[in-house]
Amino acid sequence: MSTSTNPSAAGGTSPAEAKRSTGDLVRAAMSGWLGTALEFMDFQLYSLAAALVFGQLFFVGESPALAVVSAMATYAVGYLARPLGAWYFGRLGDRIGRTKILFITIALMGGATTLIGALPTAHQVGILAPILLVVLRLVQGFGAGAEISGAGVMLAEYAPKDRRGVIASLVALGTNCGTLGASAIWGILVAVLSEEQLLSWGWRIPFLASALILVFAVWIRYRLKESPVFEESTHVDQGVALSKDETRAKATAENDSVMLEALEQKKWRAMVPAFLLRFGQAGNSGILQTYMVSFITITLAMSPSVGTTVVIVSSLVAFATVPIVGALGDKFGRRRMYQVMSIISLILIVPTMMAISGAQMPTLLIAYVVMHNVSVMALASLENLTLPEIFGSRHRYASTGIIREIAAMIATGIGPVIAAAWVGATTGSWVPVAVMLAFFTVCPLIGTFLMPEVAGRDLRDPRNAV
Repeated sequence: MSTSTNPSAAGGTSPAEAKRSTGDLVRAAMSGWLGTALEFMDFQLYSLAAALVFGQLFFVGESPALAVVSAMATYAVGYLARPLGAWYFGRLGDRIGRTKILFITIALMGGATTLIGALPTAHQVGILAPILLVVLRLVQGFGAGAEISGAGVMLAEYAPKDRRGVIASLVALGTNCGTLGASAIWGILVAVLSEEQLLSWGWRIPFLASALILVFAVWIRYRLKESPVFEESTHVDQGVALSKDETRAKATAENDSVMLEALEQKKWRAMVPAFLLRFGQAGNSGILQTYMVSFITITLAMSPSVGTTVVIVSSLVAFATVPIVGALGDKFGRRRMYQVMSIISLILIVPTMMAISGAQMPTLLIAYVVMHNVSVMALASLENLTLPEIFGSRHRYASTGIIREIAAMIATGIGPVIAAAWVGATTGSWVPVAVMLAFFTVCPLIGTFLMPEVAGRDLRDPRNAV
């Protein structure tokens, strides 16, 4: 475990401190928020389109049910590409800098989304239509895999160490903005257009309109200065990171014991707690934001509008929860806040699930909002900063991205499926959902006992915190 927070300690040297103005910090914060909002808007736009119209536009030779399944399958393809994007662009981000890669990822991600709105349908070009759709989904996922992790890393490395939690919470807020924005756009289209208008041209509007946000985000990123932490790191020379052999040679010549220690560290020691933190939050998100809508609608036999309403209301409440938890993380530490929020979540699981299963508004609404904000949004606020703080400066971008995407792919992939099968086997009992939530909530709690406190850590340190 690393104990020194000064990267120039024990004989190492540190470059002159890079100066950043308040305007630079504002641009970095705006860049992170816009990128994350665009990412979640892109995926929400597609998920709603897949459910509403894509089966009739791109898979016309199949039965209606199979067409929807095919449309959803192309939605899943985007998630398969995300870990590859995190690995590829994360390594480049550690090699040539954060801003160059964030410029590329947002252009890939947003450009692919815009082009979906210009695709020919199966009525026009036949089998080529779904093939082009899958290709764009792969490009979209490939870029998105390094987007939210890169935004978190950039904000962590830009922000003053005593305000990192509040500033980095903007990344988590971006997820809400994107999801709510996409839902609102589709809600308006469905309300004002006829089915014929929606299928002929209306469905293109959300995708083409996303280009407006893309242009603004690209403009912000173009003007964004490189992360001061990257520039100040001892393994960076003239804006490019040295190779491992070059770094070792330089550290040996300068008697930089900190860098030499970093080169000998076992990376898995930091990846285990980071994986548990991310796995638990992503698992709770999959259960509460994905499966719970189905549980409320099908198992509890309530109106479909109830499930979407509670998600929207809870997302609005999160605009207060996320920055508050981020600020508390600055004051009391990430590790302690993870433990507090996880324990509160464990205590609340049974009473909130009992209240939800009672199928009575507004009790159901209150219970969902409380559980969602404590076990999903609060942990998301902490996670976006804690993961970059765990890893050292040499591999921070790649490590953060890979852990985020692999843990999320596993947790959100298996969680809702297991919960649905288990609830079905128990004829609608809420107990399986409670057990799944407890399992996912315990994971980050265990992770905190495998890591030190990382709040306020010098992010120029090349060593992992563990």
